[in-house]
Amino acid sequence: MSSNSFSYNEQSGGGEATELGQEATSTISPSGAFGLFSSDLKKNEDLKQMLESNKDSAKLDAMKRIVGMIAKGKNASELFPAVVKNVASKNIEIKKLVYVYLVRYAEEQQDLALLSISTFQRALKDPNQLIRASALRVLSSIRVPIIVPIMMLAIKEASADLSPYVRKNAAHAIQKLYSLDPEQKEMLIEVIEKLLKDKSTLVAGSVVMAFEEVCPDRIDLIHKNYRKLCNLLVDVEEWGQVVIIHMLTRYARTQFVSPWKEGDELEDNEKNFYESDDDQKEKTDKRKKLYTMDPDHRLLIRNTKPLLQSRNAAVVMAVAQLYWHISPKSEAGIISKSLVRLLRSNREVQYIVLQNIATMSIQRKGIFEPYLKSFYVRSTDPTMIKTLKLEILTNLANEANISTLLREFQTYVKSQDKQFAAATIQTIGRCATNILEVTDTCLNGLVCLLSNRDEIVVAESVVVIKKLLQMQPAQHGEIIKHMAKLLDSITVPVARASILWLIGENCERVPKIAPDVLRKMAKSFTSEDDLVKLQILNLGAKLYLTNSKQTKLLTQYILNLGKYDQNYDIRDRTRFIRQLIVPNEKSGALSKYAKKIFLAQKPAPLLESPFKDRDHFQLGTLSHTLNIKATGYLELSNWPEVAPDPSVRNVEVMELAKEWTPAGKAKQENSAKKFYSESEEEEDSSDSSSDSESESGSESGEQGESGEEGDSNEDSSEDSSSEQDSESGRESGLENKRTAKRNSKAKGKSDSEDGEKENEKSKTSDSSNAESSSIEDSSSDSESESESESESESRRVTKEKEKKTKQDRTPLTKDVSLLDLDDFNPVSTPVALPTPALSPSLMADLEGLNLSTSSSVISVSTPAFVPTKTHVLLHRMSGKGLAAHYFFPRQPCIFGDKMVSIQITLNNTTDRKIENIHIGEKKLPIGMKMHVFNPIDSLEPEGSITVSMGIDFCDSTQTASFQLCTKDDCFSVNIQPPVGELLLPVAMSEKDFKKEQGMLTGMNETSAVIIAAPQNFTPSVIFQKVVNVANVGAVPSGQDNIHRFAAKTVHSGSLMLVTVELKEGSTAQLIINTEKTVIGSVLLRELKPVLSQG
Repeated sequence: MSSNSFSYNEQSGGGEATELGQEATSTISPSGAFGLFSSDLKKNEDLKQMLESNKDSAKLDAMKRIVGMIAKGKNASELFPAVVKNVASKNIEIKKLVYVYLVRYAEEQQDLALLSISTFQRALKDPNQLIRASALRVLSSIRVPIIVPIMMLAIKEASADLSPYVRKNAAHAIQKLYSLDPEQKEMLIEVIEKLLKDKSTLVAGSVVMAFEEVCPDRIDLIHKNYRKLCNLLVDVEEWGQVVIIHMLTRYARTQFVSPWKEGDELEDNEKNFYESDDDQKEKTDKRKKLYTMDPDHRLLIRNTKPLLQSRNAAVVMAVAQLYWHISPKSEAGIISKSLVRLLRSNREVQYIVLQNIATMSIQRKGIFEPYLKSFYVRSTDPTMIKTLKLEILTNLANEANISTLLREFQTYVKSQDKQFAAATIQTIGRCATNILEVTDTCLNGLVCLLSNRDEIVVAESVVVIKKLLQMQPAQHGEIIKHMAKLLDSITVPVARASILWLIGENCERVPKIAPDVLRKMAKSFTSEDDLVKLQILNLGAKLYLTNSKQTKLLTQYILNLGKYDQNYDIRDRTRFIRQLIVPNEKSGALSKYAKKIFLAQKPAPLLESPFKDRDHFQLGTLSHTLNIKATGYLELSNWPEVAPDPSVRNVEVMELAKEWTPAGKAKQENSAKKFYSESEEEEDSSDSSSDSESESGSESGEQGESGEEGDSNEDSSEDSSSEQDSESGRESGLENKRTAKRNSKAKGKSDSEDGEKENEKSKTSDSSNAESSSIEDSSSDSESESESESESESRRVTKEKEKKTKQDRTPLTKDVSLLDLDDFNPVSTPVALPTPALSPSLMADLEGLNLSTSSSVISVSTPAFVPTKTHVLLHRMSGKGLAAHYFFPRQPCIFGDKMVSIQITLNNTTDRKIENIHIGEKKLPIGMKMHVFNPIDSLEPEGSITVSMGIDFCDSTQTASFQLCTKDDCFSVNIQPPVGELLLPVAMSEKDFKKEQGMLTGMNETSAVIIAAPQNFTPSVIFQKVVNVANVGAVPSGQDNIHRFAAKTVHSGSLMLVTVELKEGSTAQLIINTEKTVIGSVLLRELKPVLSQG
C-alpha cells in the first residue's frame, strides 16, 4: 500500500504529500518556500534520518512532528518502517510516541507490525503501566487471525494487572478480538466476568461496553455486580456512565415489575365498584403487592439522579431515558429541567434532545408545560430545530395556553423561512383539530392567510383548511366560495387539487359555483399537473351525478381529453369513471351505486404527530432518531409479570457476614446457649431484609459489593432501645476482657509472634471455609452448633479483619460502634491483617482489586492535641437571638463508626426563654447521613448548652445543609467539613508506612515543592503545622530529613499517607499517597500554604 501511494504521489505531486513535505521541510529548512518544490523522497528523508539518529533528542523531535501530522489528519504511513525500528527504544518518551503511532497504523501495515510482535509481548511486562497498555492496544490493532491466541493470552494477563489503566485497555481489546474471531466468545466472557468484579471506576465503563458488544444477553453476569455498578456510577468517566446507564435500563426492565400499574389498578377498582367485598379485598391486596418497589430498583433511580446535573449532554440524555423507561410516572418529571438546560447547547445536541422531548411530550405533556417558553422559536435557529420546537409546542397546547401559542404562531407565519412558515400553518391546523374551542378561530385566521402574497403560505393554508372543513362541512359554505375564487391565482398543484376536491365534495351546497369551476378547469385541463387532472375528473363525475343537466357535455369533453392523456393513471381513471357513471348496455351492477360511491361521507383526517410511533424505540438511541431499527439496537423488554428472585443480587460477602455476626458474641452466648440458635435465625432474617432495603441507600463506591451492611449499620444506629444499650454494654465489657487477654498473650509470646500470626491466618482460612460450607448446607440445629464452634475458633481474627477491610458485618450497629471504641484505646496491640493465605474466592469478595487492604500492622491512635477551631453555624442576628457555633473534637463518633463527631454550642442571647430547639428538614447530598441531637425543651436567657451530632460525609467536603428550628422559627444552616477533619490518626511503623506507600504510587500519589525559611522546617514546627490542618498521627522516622504522618478516612477507611521530605537549602517536598485522590489533592492544597508561611 505504501509503495502504491508513493508512486502515485511521485507521478501526480499529490496535494496531501506536498503538505507533508511542507510540514517536514519548514521546520528544518531556513527557507519555508523550499518545501513547495521538494520531492516526496526528500520530504520524508529528513524525518527518516532523524529517526535513525543515535541521539534520543532527534528521535523524540521527529516523533513529536509525526504525531503532530497524524493529529492534523495527514498521512504518515510511509514512515512506518522507520518508526517501528524505535519500538524497543529505552527512552520512555520515545516509546510512548511510537506506540501512539503504531496504534494508528498497525491495522494498515499488518505485515511490518507482525515483525515486531515479540517486542510488543515483552512490552506487556514493562514496569510502566502506560507502555503495558499501549503494547496491548497495538497488539489488538493488528487484525490478523494468526495472532488470536497471543491476543487472548495478553488480554487474560492484562485483566489481572495491578494497574486499572491496563485493565481498562484489556476491556477495550476484548471487543476488537471478538470482532476478529467470534469463536473466542466463551473465553472472552470469562474475562468479562472477572473484570465486572473490578472495583475500579476506571474499568467499569469499558468492561460494560465489552459486555454489551460480546454477550448483552448474559444478564446473569450482572446480578452480583448490579449494586456495585449503581454505587460506582457517579465516579465513572462520562462515556462509561452512558454505557452503564443504558445497560442498567435494559437490566431493570427484565428484573423488576412495572412501577406504572398503580393508575390502571385504581381505574379497574372504580369500574368494578359493585363487586363483592371479598373480591374487592383480594384486588386491594394484589395492588399493594404490585406497588412495593424493589430496593434495588430504587437504588438505581436514586443513584442516577445526581447525573442529571452532568456537564455531558449524553449522560443527561441517558439518565433522562432511564427515568422515562423505568421510574414511576410521578418521579419522571425531574428530567424536564435538565433536558431544557441542554437546549442551550449546540444545534446537533438540540436536535437530538428536542426529538426525545417531542416523543415524551405526546404521552406526558404535563412535565414540560412549565417550560413552554423554552420551546419558542428563535430567529437564529436552523429550520430543523424550528420544526421540532413547533412539534413540541403543538403537543403541549391546551385550552389554557392556546391563545398565547396562536399569537406566537402568527409571528412565525411571517417568517422568511418558507418551509418553517408552511410547517407553522400545519401546526395551527393540528391545534384546531385537537382543541375544539379554537377551531373556528384557527379557521378564520387561515382564511385571512389566503390573501397572503406568498404562494407557499397560501397553498399550505388551502390544504389545512380542506382538512378542517372535513370536520364540519355544513357550516362553512362561504369559505368554500372564497377558495373557489382563488383558483385563478393559485398555481401550486396540491392547493389547486385541494380546492377542487372541496368543491366536488360540497357541490350540492354551491350549485352555481361548481359547474363554472368545471368549465374553467376544462379549458386548462391539458396544461394542468397530473394531481390536478385527477381531481378535475373526480369533480366532473360528481357534478354529472348531481347536476347532469348543466354539466353532462362538460364532463364528456373532460373524459375524452383524459382518454388520450400521456399519463396512464389518468387514462385508467377516465375509463373507470366513464363505465361507472355513463350507463350503457355493458355497464355492470356498480353503476346503480355510482352516486353512493363518489359522494359517500368521508371520515375527517386524523392529524397526528409524526413522533407518535417512535415510542417503541428506546429514547436517546440512533433507532429512535432515524425511526428505523439500526444495526446493533437492543430492544427494551416488557416488564415481567412477576419479578425474578431478587436474592441473585446478594453477594457472597453478605452470606459470610451472617456467619461472622455472632463471632464477637461467642463468649456472651456460651453463657446463654439455650437461645443462641433462635436468636441467630432472627438476626439472619432481619439482616437479610435490612440489607436489601439499606442497599438502596448506599452511595459509597469504596464499599463495593458489601456496601449494604455499612448502611444498615448506620441506619439502625439511630434507633435507640434500652435492650440494645444494655446488651452492647455487656458486649463491650467482654470484648475489653478478651483484648486484655490477647495483650497479655502477645507480651508473653513476643518471640514467636510471627508464627502465631501464621496460625491465626490458617485458622481464619479454615474457619471461613467451614463457614462457607455451612452456609450452603445449614438446615439443622447440629449444623448451627458446628458453626458456633468454628466461630469461637476464629473470633479473634475475624473482628480485626472486619475493621481493616472496612466491612461492618453485624446488623446491631450499637454493638459495632461501641466495640469500635476499642480501636482508639492507646494501649491496644496492633493486630496483623489477613494476607492472601485466605482462599482466593474469599479474598476476591473481601478485597476485589483494592490495594489498600494489605497485610500490615496498623491501628488507630489517639489524636494529637491542637487548639480548638470554632466555626459559626448560626449568627445571633440571623437566628433572632439564638447563636450556634460548632467545632470538630477529633474523637470517635458514638453514633456510628463512619460518622464524624461534631460538637454544637447553642447560646440564648435574648432576655426570653427559647423553646423546643431541634433539627428540622435535612437537605443532604446522596449517601450522606446525619445523626441529630435530641430536641432541647428550653434554653434559659443568656444560657448555653453543648450537644453532639454525627455526620457521615462519605469522604467528601460536600456541605451538609439542614434547618435549626425553635418553637417559632426555622433557620437554614450548613456544615462544611475541612478535609483534615475527615481523617482518623493511624499508628504504624516506618516499615509498614513504606510498604503501604509503595502500593499507592502512580495515580494515587500527588506532590508539591514547598519553599520556606529553615527555621520553619524543624520537626516540632512541621508536626504542629500538619496536625493543625489534618487529624493525622506521626510515624516514627529513622531519617532526620523525612517526616511521615498517617491517617485513614473516617467513612471508607482508606489510608492517607503524608510525607514531608526536607531538601537542600530552604525547600521541601510534600507527598501525599492515597486511593482517595480527590481528598489527597485537596489536603495537598491546604497543607502547602501552611507549611510555606512563617
